Amino acid sequence: MATDELAHAVAPAPAGGDHSPAFSFSIWPPTQRTRDAVVRRLVETLAGDTILCKRYGAVPAADAEPAARAIEAEAFDAAASTGGAAAASVEEGIEALQFYSKEVSRRLLDFVKSRSADAKAGDTPSEEARAPGAPEAEAAQPAA
Repeated sequence: MATDELAHAVAPAPAGGDHSPAFSFSIWPPTQRTRDAVVRRLVETLAGDTILCKRYGAVPAADAEPAARAIEAEAFDAAASTGGAAAASVEEGIEALQFYSKEVSRRLLDFVKSRSADAKAGDTPSEEARAPGAPEAEAAQPAA
């Protein structure tokens, strides 16, 4: 949009010296479109070729979508419950949005770490489960 088009898109200020624009915006709560974009980005981060996946392991696409929705919803609820729902000013909205963003990041990291820990715990077979001919078992036995 050109500058002159933008000037015509905003209603003229009322007489009396109030120069605030006739439109307003709210930074909090985010629109559903924004929340859906966050979920899509989380899915890409969980299932894509990212540093997070290289370090903690990729999440299968079938599991990434519900996990991403849960992460986003929990972060949104946490931000709303800490005063974000009643953000009366732009500053309070910004604070709520920052809290929401940090919660999304924290919950994402917690999710991949717990998933990685669960996978590692499931990968270490118990002593009874090791086959006697397995290389680990042979290495543990002294040579005769």
